[in-house]
Amino acid sequence: MAQTLGGHARSENVALYPIRTVAAQTGVTAVTLRAWERRYGLIRPQRTPKGHRLYTAADIARIQGILALLEQGISIGQVKPLLETATSTLRRPPAAPSAGVWPEYRARMLRAIELFDEAALDSAYNDALSLYPVDLVIRNLAVPVLRHLGERWEAHATGVAEEHFFSVYLRNRIGSHVHHSNARGNGPRLLLACVPGEYHDLGLLLFALNAVSHGYRVLLLGANLPVTQVPAVLARRQCEAVVLSGSAQSGGTLLEKQLPELVQSVAIPVFIGGELAARHGEAIANAGAIVAGDDLSEALRQISAVLKHT
Repeated sequence: MAQTLGGHARSENVALYPIRTVAAQTGVTAVTLRAWERRYGLIRPQRTPKGHRLYTAADIARIQGILALLEQGISIGQVKPLLETATSTLRRPPAAPSAGVWPEYRARMLRAIELFDEAALDSAYNDALSLYPVDLVIRNLAVPVLRHLGERWEAHATGVAEEHFFSVYLRNRIGSHVHHSNARGNGPRLLLACVPGEYHDLGLLLFALNAVSHGYRVLLLGANLPVTQVPAVLARRQCEAVVLSGSAQSGGTLLEKQLPELVQSVAIPVFIGGELAARHGEAIANAGAIVAGDDLSEALRQISAVLKHT
């Protein structure tokens, strides 16, 4: 909600926004916004007499400019000179992401995983989250590390144990973050679940983390949910959309019978993500659901666009 600062505001009475609103709008956590201010001088919010940060629309635009540079693989330490001397950079479409800082973070995390050192793993993960938006950390750090562990598990004596160690760690961290962010969020609520027969819910948890970091609330129902129970759940807890995730093998009866029945029985959009959406897009569309794909950030942008018009 916009505020004004009374005698502390500019003469034209510019609208000012608290840090929680800016965090929800941009996806940059309050911790990261404060780090960008204190450590790098990237943003200079105004303050209330009690010291609370307030941001202008220009500050929000600057944050979005920072995000555009980070999307190109530029490290946070290199952003300020580019903002000040090359503003035209912000008007160009983001280039393909370069390696940037992420290989170092991934190497730190992999070393910690190989040693089963949770403290070192925590240090690397927290360092990344303190400086970069959660969706970038998910896309450029958590997902590549998971993929790497999955590809190499047969070649390592402890490969399966390493993958399990990191998966459990991520579930604990994501669960805690989602729980606390849900309590503070006031955006649309999404019902999130994996389709019947899908027991791997880590991708769904990563999406939940991205969603709550952008101000959404989530009703997280986890793996292997019978979709026939979704209407009854919605009768007890209002949600603005249903988001289901599944692997490429999830199909058959689900797509031919259960999904069309679900879409007909609820009055809100039903989105399908994960490999299921990538492989069976036509069948999903024929059932009346919406293909969200398996890119977490793009799926969230698509959901946002649909909800704005419902």
